[in-house]
Amino acid sequence: MNQLETFATIDTFIFDVDGVLTNSQVLVTEDGNLLRHMSIRDGYAIKLAVNKGYNVCIITGGRSEGVKKRLEGLGVKDIYIGISDKMSVFEEYIETNELDTDHVLYMGDDMPDYLVMTKVGLPTCPANAAPELFSIAKYVSPKDGGEGCARDVIEKVLKLNGDWVIE
Repeated sequence: MNQLETFATIDTFIFDVDGVLTNSQVLVTEDGNLLRHMSIRDGYAIKLAVNKGYNVCIITGGRSEGVKKRLEGLGVKDIYIGISDKMSVFEEYIETNELDTDHVLYMGDDMPDYLVMTKVGLPTCPANAAPELFSIAKYVSPKDGGEGCARDVIEKVLKLNGDWVIE
């Protein structure tokens, strides 16, 4: 199966947040809040994927309530924040939803994502991911984290399945 055929089989997207949906930087305010930069275009693609019936799940070690609210506003229901053991949450999500891991795309950017990436049909990462992930990623987005890498992979899947339409 070639890479495009693999994209066409995806029915589930799982994303890390920091370094994937954000640009991996935080702005620390005087009162200790951490502000993150997210792409509006990633948001559009996530919302469209949810509206088209794709599974969208977030598994992140971060604990940002602002990020959680943003994702909830896009329609994402499966949001796991403050997760140190991503593999156990991943396995529970797959089992609970009776998903075939061959049809799952996971996008991560750093070492906490490594093991989960080895368990999915389409492991992906942004262009500026940790170098160790390049060896296991079946697709490396030309976009950096927080700069459209999530849209890049979602758009490919939706276009191949006739779901990338103007609404």
